[in-house]
Amino acid sequence: MDTVPINWLAVLAAAASSFLIGGVWYGPVLGKVWMRAAGIAPAKAAEARLGLVFGVSFALQLIAAVVLALFIGSEATFSFAVLAGASVGLFWVAPALGVIYLFEQRPLSHWAVNSAYQVIAFTVMGAILGAWRG
Repeated sequence: MDTVPINWLAVLAAAASSFLIGGVWYGPVLGKVWMRAAGIAPAKAAEARLGLVFGVSFALQLIAAVVLALFIGSEATFSFAVLAGASVGLFWVAPALGVIYLFEQRPLSHWAVNSAYQVIAFTVMGAILGAWRG
């Protein structure tokens, strides 16, 4: 099996982009809608251990960016990389969340906010990885 060269700077940038998009998405853009749909009271949100949450979240985004880079490969075109990222969010992550949310009887709005974020984040990660191939 051949190894795929990874552009680690692109992977770090992709993970950071997803992390930053999440900060805007779950903050000023849809933070109140998401908190209401998730059933999180502002007082409960204030109790979060943000260092741990942000640190683990970035580590998980880094894992996702590495695997997306491996999936896209070093020879892919920019267009393919963007489409691959969008496809991961739209056709893998969003449906997987949908299954979980159905069984947990969560509101459709909760799924919509989280799934839309994933589609946007993976599309941007794909664009970054595609722009900085190999």
